[in-house]
Amino acid sequence: MTKSQRTTAPPSPPVLGPRALSRATLARQLLLSRSPMSATAAVEHLLGLQAQNVKPPYYALAARLDGFTPEALSRPLADREVVRIVTLRSTIHTHTADDCLTLRPLVQAARDRELHHFRAGLAGVDLDRLAVRARALVEEEPRTMKELREALLEDWPDADPQALSVAARCKLPLVQITPRGLWGRSGQVRLTTAERWLGRPAEPAQAPDATVLRYLAAFGPASVKDMQTWAGLTRLREAFERLRTRLVTFRDENGTELFDLPDAPRPDPDTPAPPRFLPEFDNLLLSHADRTRVVPPELKGRHWSGNVAYRTLLVDGFLAGLWRLDDDALVIEPFGRLDRARRAEVTAEAERMLGVLHPGRRYDVRFGTVRE
Repeated sequence: MTKSQRTTAPPSPPVLGPRALSRATLARQLLLSRSPMSATAAVEHLLGLQAQNVKPPYYALAARLDGFTPEALSRPLADREVVRIVTLRSTIHTHTADDCLTLRPLVQAARDRELHHFRAGLAGVDLDRLAVRARALVEEEPRTMKELREALLEDWPDADPQALSVAARCKLPLVQITPRGLWGRSGQVRLTTAERWLGRPAEPAQAPDATVLRYLAAFGPASVKDMQTWAGLTRLREAFERLRTRLVTFRDENGTELFDLPDAPRPDPDTPAPPRFLPEFDNLLLSHADRTRVVPPELKGRHWSGNVAYRTLLVDGFLAGLWRLDDDALVIEPFGRLDRARRAEVTAEAERMLGVLHPGRRYDVRFGTVRE
């Protein structure tokens, strides 16, 4: 072989360990230092907030934003700049109006696949006709799921009632109208279409490339499988390959290829990470296939019990315990011993969070049983 025929193997991508991935993701998630951006801008940057319950988006933003108040999210919800809708992973998310109209079409294929699990209860049901009927019902007036189910049963009396309501939710972009979702307000879940609520049509489903870039900006560095876990989609490899020349690549300690934006923040692994109190179902803990950047391997599954997720405490950027609000106390249950300095930092962060979300109400901050 002549010298000119020799080829040099391309250099191996740099390896990022859990601490490096922790700091990079925390920075993107606005959890390494709090951001001055508005609540609506943060919801957009984060591509939505998990919102099965009303309060989690407020706790999520209180942990991430400087100067946040509950009204900062309630106001755009009431003004229809932000909405609650089933999107990613078939769960309710708080999205900006623009993302509601673009992300929901992107994940529609996953909602269609979800219906396969209910096909026995939908025997003989024309799903296209059901979508037309359900749209007419909820656009005539917002309806509860019970009201919608009962109306659909008039057309398909032999169908499974639950399957009918799931089919309507999967076929249509149904948003939960206010006052549902407003801080300190109560209200039944009443539904109408995103188009009716927002006064403009949804956009046709587009290639996922732009969403890949936004996902990396909020959750990267990440693998293809990570994004597929976040979105509840499959077959995203092609989009990453189309974007490869615009991205940089790394490997994790298991050899998995990770993609990232060239100029995205990747802080030093030793960058201090302050304590943070996160709500149940926070996106930080749900948006990667490999969650060791947040959840140490020995704590895998400790923040779940069946289908129930607990509120979580981060210390030094990693899952370190659970927390709950009792009648008069915020109770912290760490997974290991915290030294005096750490306890002081955690207490200060707890008091700050309580002052933001529960001003004027007195809570004691208590450390409960250590969960060994």
